[in-house]
Amino acid sequence: MATKAKEISARIIDLEQKEDDSSFEGLRPKAFKNFIGQQNIKDNLLIHISAAKGRKEHLEHLLFYGPPGLGKTTLANIIANEMGVNFKITSGPAIERPGDLAAILTNLKANDVLFIDEIHRLNRVVEEVLYPAMEDFGLDIIIGKGPSARSIRLDLPRFTLIGATTRIGQISSPLRDRFGIVSRLEFYTPAEIKQIVTRTAKVLEIQIEDSGAEEISKRSRGTPRIANRLLRRVRDFTQVKGDGTINLNIANRALKTLEIDESGLDKTDRKILESIIKKFAGGPVGVETLAASIHEESESLEDVYEPYLMQLGLIERTPRGRMATEKAYKHLGLIKKGNKKERQEPLPLV
Repeated sequence: MATKAKEISARIIDLEQKEDDSSFEGLRPKAFKNFIGQQNIKDNLLIHISAAKGRKEHLEHLLFYGPPGLGKTTLANIIANEMGVNFKITSGPAIERPGDLAAILTNLKANDVLFIDEIHRLNRVVEEVLYPAMEDFGLDIIIGKGPSARSIRLDLPRFTLIGATTRIGQISSPLRDRFGIVSRLEFYTPAEIKQIVTRTAKVLEIQIEDSGAEEISKRSRGTPRIANRLLRRVRDFTQVKGDGTINLNIANRALKTLEIDESGLDKTDRKILESIIKKFAGGPVGVETLAASIHEESESLEDVYEPYLMQLGLIERTPRGRMATEKAYKHLGLIKKGNKKERQEPLPLV
């Protein structure tokens, strides 16, 4: 058991190091006052945390869900900081057996925060072991086999489990119902993304003009992770092709080179729309067929690309499959006339 605990501990540490990669160092806020966006969630969390600290209790288990890159891991880290407790991080696929989960849980201290990313990918056998740990803070361990087997219970310190998922529908009802606080993270507004870009530029010591920050924010799909990535790529471009300062002109040139259009759509987004329109006559088409037609995984299509395309009103989900909307034709510069499509100059989205 001691050897297994060391293996799991090393796995957790490895995941923590990946999260704190040098390219992201300093970019993650450590307190709610520095976390931009998701105001309603922040306000509610501050109340829950204040109440738990006042009672000197652990915080209730939390579940965050929504598209990737919106700050689920960052929020979990901030919660641990605000509670003044240790923060342990792992992921659903990394917990392969019940023994792995037992090793993690028995190494927690009172009120610690355990963050499980991609919690929808937990093994069902592991999930069943998690139920009593979440509810009664105990682990039921089977010792021996056959007629001589017996069950013993290990008491656990009271801890807070924070789960994160991009697919809440794939979490079983028994697990979902054991979370006391469930919050959906929404896409950020352009103004919020602009604040994040400006903050990141300051942390990374990048010279950026207001117009340049605004242009990057408009093309970031309402997602902080994408905004920070685009900022670093534009920084590279201005370092080589410009004078080191990100302005509107250099941001436009860099993002055009990266094939990010004015609505934030990249090459894959446009391939999805073109495939629906040109290969499947505007739809409907099933997600598996659509993913195969553009050589992408269906999970990536559903989790990464579809949410933003639907938010812009470019595609619709129907019982029969995905369909392109009139806005999609307009964005690609196509006019739909019956079953014929004619080319015109691309128009910006309203």
